[in-house]
Amino acid sequence: MRPIFDAVLVNRPFGEPGVLVDLKFERRAILFDIGDVTCLPTRKLLRVSDVFVSHTHMDHFAGFDHLLRVCLGRDTGVALYGPRRFIEQLEHKLAAYTWNLVENYATDFVITAHELDAGSHMQRARFRSRARFERESLPGQAAPDGLLLDCASFRVRTIALEHHAIPSLAFGFEEETHINVWKNRLAELGLPTGPWLTHLKEQVRARAPDDTQIRVHWRTRNGARDKMISLGELKTQVLEFLPGQKVCYVTDVADNPRNREALAHFLRGADLLFIEAVFLEEDREHAERKAHLTARAAGEIARAAGVRNAVPFHFSPRYLGREGELRAEFAAGFDSA
Repeated sequence: MRPIFDAVLVNRPFGEPGVLVDLKFERRAILFDIGDVTCLPTRKLLRVSDVFVSHTHMDHFAGFDHLLRVCLGRDTGVALYGPRRFIEQLEHKLAAYTWNLVENYATDFVITAHELDAGSHMQRARFRSRARFERESLPGQAAPDGLLLDCASFRVRTIALEHHAIPSLAFGFEEETHINVWKNRLAELGLPTGPWLTHLKEQVRARAPDDTQIRVHWRTRNGARDKMISLGELKTQVLEFLPGQKVCYVTDVADNPRNREALAHFLRGADLLFIEAVFLEEDREHAERKAHLTARAAGEIARAAGVRNAVPFHFSPRYLGREGELRAEFAAGFDSA
């Protein structure tokens, strides 16, 4: 089974936090946090359709300016998601620049901002380059069970965690079920490959009834062929369904019972977890004052949730030259019985 996405850290573990999820076959990518993104090539930044911001400390949000500078004037737009006051903060960020020439651009670059309130609801606003990025209110949107984005091939959920006196959002990328085609079974049935398979998968994802008729049209040496087959029959005979992968991102959270309990539920079943491991256990008191995780605590959280693989990051620069110690403590927490 070929993975449909790559999920990688934007920077090295001692650099600013962030993860890029690149959807290989959709010409699209999403970002979890947007601190320093200057290391990402322009071709990748131009693929970014959605940015999920855990909180607006500078090392998690300052890179928005670079993304805007790269994408402005291009035939694209971007959606942003963040915690309370996020729309107001984005508005101030955009208002810091002079936009007297931007309406002359050939394309209208549109930023759609989403702000998660204390419940399961999002406030929304739009900022358009042709309107000099003046704030335009949009109708709110429900976010049941933390659901921020629901697409045909994936969804993104969030949970708010404690980080000092502010919330920090953790995110989960949930890939839809993989639908694979058994080509040998197609051949046995005398059916071709082709665009009709894309339509077939679309009907399956749309949960169309099994008696829905799928048209298979192709050409042979003897002329055109046309056949109608029920969706249920095709699902049984030529399709294979495999569970999609789940990737989670956790950063800037206090190590307390409430956060641990919430993460144990939110991270359950994750195939890959990116989780901050800022301090060594010898500096636990400092970690508590800063409301960050130690490497040991990060490993324990990953183990308690039963995640399959975990990547620690956001190492404090005070440990430059001691990366091995951070990784060893994380492994001790993750692997301990």
